[in-house]
Amino acid sequence: MNLVERIVEYSNGVIDGAIRACKKHKSACRRFLRDVERIPDESFLYEFDADELYSFYKWASMFRHTKGILAGQYIQLTDFQLFNAANILCWKNKVTGYRRFRKAYIQVARKNAKSQFLALITSYCGFLSDEQEECYIAGWGREQSSIVYSEIATQIAACDLLKGKYTDSYGKITHLKSGSVIQPLSKEARKTGDGKNPSIAVIDEFHVHETSEIYDVLISGMVARKNPLIVIITTAGFDMSRPCFTEYQYVSSIVDENSPIENDEYFVMICELDEEDDINDESVWIKANPIVATYDEGISFLRSELKAAKDVPEKMRSFLTKNMNKWIDQKPDGFMHLDKWRSCAVDSIPDLTQYPCYAGVDLSATTDLTSVGFVYQLDDGMYFVRQRSFMPEDKLAERRQTDKVPYDLWVRQGWLFVTPGSIVDYSFIESYIMKARDDDHTIREIDFDKWNASHFAQNMENEGFTVVEIPQSIRHLSEPTKAFRAEVYKGNVLHENDPLLTWAIGNAITRVDAQENIMLDKARSTNRIDPIAAVINAFSRAMGHESKESVYEKRGMRRL
Repeated sequence: MNLVERIVEYSNGVIDGAIRACKKHKSACRRFLRDVERIPDESFLYEFDADELYSFYKWASMFRHTKGILAGQYIQLTDFQLFNAANILCWKNKVTGYRRFRKAYIQVARKNAKSQFLALITSYCGFLSDEQEECYIAGWGREQSSIVYSEIATQIAACDLLKGKYTDSYGKITHLKSGSVIQPLSKEARKTGDGKNPSIAVIDEFHVHETSEIYDVLISGMVARKNPLIVIITTAGFDMSRPCFTEYQYVSSIVDENSPIENDEYFVMICELDEEDDINDESVWIKANPIVATYDEGISFLRSELKAAKDVPEKMRSFLTKNMNKWIDQKPDGFMHLDKWRSCAVDSIPDLTQYPCYAGVDLSATTDLTSVGFVYQLDDGMYFVRQRSFMPEDKLAERRQTDKVPYDLWVRQGWLFVTPGSIVDYSFIESYIMKARDDDHTIREIDFDKWNASHFAQNMENEGFTVVEIPQSIRHLSEPTKAFRAEVYKGNVLHENDPLLTWAIGNAITRVDAQENIMLDKARSTNRIDPIAAVINAFSRAMGHESKESVYEKRGMRRL
């Protein structure tokens, strides 16, 4: 059987169930076979270069495994590895001859030879190209960046055929004939990477990257390259505010056959447990572990990891993300599962002026984020929540760097407002709430944390608002904090998919006392939670009031 027949047979085996695989893996195989059938069509832009596949296969077989039970043996690519390489390297534009796929995203559980595969792709492109290639391996930290680089260095050092054909010095491999270089980068690339002109870029363990800075620098440097390739390879993570999860959502839509999103220049391979799979069923482990779960020692390793996760519940999150490749959206002691929160987002916002509203205020330090949360009582026990936050203009760039989030983008989108100077002028917040009154919103009361807010509360009372202090104790906040989460989980809370509020909820850590009372813990939350704290201040009052009668039927209610 030749190599092309082998990957076609593999694809058919995945699709018909002979090879167990997740839905997204199956979609990638169907995409490949559909494209193979389209090759004779003159309108189809691409062809498959079988010679490139054989060339890569022979290149890989020159090297030895550096780790694991096969250490020291020559590499024989698995069907899974061969399928990925065939897609990334062998689809070519019929006119230009350049690679079809300029980007590749591969998400697979740990211990499935990710570093080995990346090393082979990088050295193949760097050593066998007719051009002078610049190949960069980018982790978030220097240690992560060095993992694939070390794998490359170890592979080629053990290959007699390559002796004298390259140098390895000063943290850089240079191919002598072509002048191509292979070099690791880390987050320092955001400062020094603008001068790079990468042709091959490998983003390793993208889920660890706090921002997209390295990715952005490398992508922008590829503009002048005719045949660029960026490969993202990662396991799942548990911080959905990071750029990897955004990329995961996008590439998932590419392989979703019911999605209108198409991208003919992006190869996607995601190996994960499907939503309905039971982690105790060992037969599904191969979905996330297309290599590890094919041999006895690998299954024993996964079995041991699952046992440890069951014995020590704190390890379960790591098992699900690293070994089952499932995105888990909750920090240890995290307040809420973000998938539950996201499921409450709506595209169409109701006319909120007809419903009573409670405005919660969290006036944090004057140089930091200050937030107002609005909770509207809809019909039938439903709620609509939103927030608006404020930050000093002179602190915006500094906070963007320290907090690693796109505050400037959120300003442009209207979720965040900047106030002049270096401190928050609370009069802007007062004006915003009064503007809501002018826009016909029915605010029953303003609910505030008294810290730093006495003058604010007095001003708002003078403006005719009812102001209510919300004690910031675990005894007072436990019930509304639990109730808000419960209403979200039941689908009774609607929101406008505000990324700033979602980020704050993802940051929120809870504190629990001996009586199992809970509250959000600002001291233990590693990033800002002010928007959700403001919402809970408002919800603590909204949850205790009936809203079924018309907003005009209750005497004394202000129409604002």
